[in-house]
Amino acid sequence: MDISRASWRNTTHDWASVVDFGHLACIRQNPDTFAPGGVRHLILEVVAYAADEAECNNGGCCVVTLHPDGSVSVADDGRGTDTRFDENGRVVKKPVMASKDLRFFDHPDAQLLFDGHPRRGMSVVAALSEWLVHTNRRHNGSWTQRYEHGAPVTDLVPIDDDGTTGTVVHFLPEEPVRVASGDPIPFAMPWRCLSVEVDDRRRPRTRPRR
Repeated sequence: MDISRASWRNTTHDWASVVDFGHLACIRQNPDTFAPGGVRHLILEVVAYAADEAECNNGGCCVVTLHPDGSVSVADDGRGTDTRFDENGRVVKKPVMASKDLRFFDHPDAQLLFDGHPRRGMSVVAALSEWLVHTNRRHNGSWTQRYEHGAPVTDLVPIDDDGTTGTVVHFLPEEPVRVASGDPIPFAMPWRCLSVEVDDRRRPRTRPRR
């Protein structure tokens, strides 16, 4: 896309907002509001985007991995986060991590997630995580980017294409969010068009007794 960035249509996020620091600060000041129930709600926020992709693609799957260090990764097989080139040839990623989702964040009738709480958007996950790494694979290129407390701390770092598309969101929730959580394994999630697998690596597998 080589048209002016100012003319890009905003659907889910504002393309002109690279980082909305005020928005991120609001989330960080109110973790009980934006992550009710702790880590499980953050997982649901991420999986909701994979479900959006699955509906667009007539089906899809994602894997939620619970890591021993308390971090979580959600990998899907969608099209990848929208990435474009502006009129100066610079790569621009839709600011899903560091700005508000225009569909949900300020809407009292926002979609409810399976924990019964409103969907707010991916920025909630980024803002309430010590770090988050977003790996993106699209047909027009693949890259990764790291965030800390919601703000990007690296540029888009190109990675080799592997012939697939999709995203991996790997994040470590802040300690207060982790402490406030029960078991973060998402309960049954009957997402339309999306199958979800949970890979719990937190506890070593024991051999059955003979």
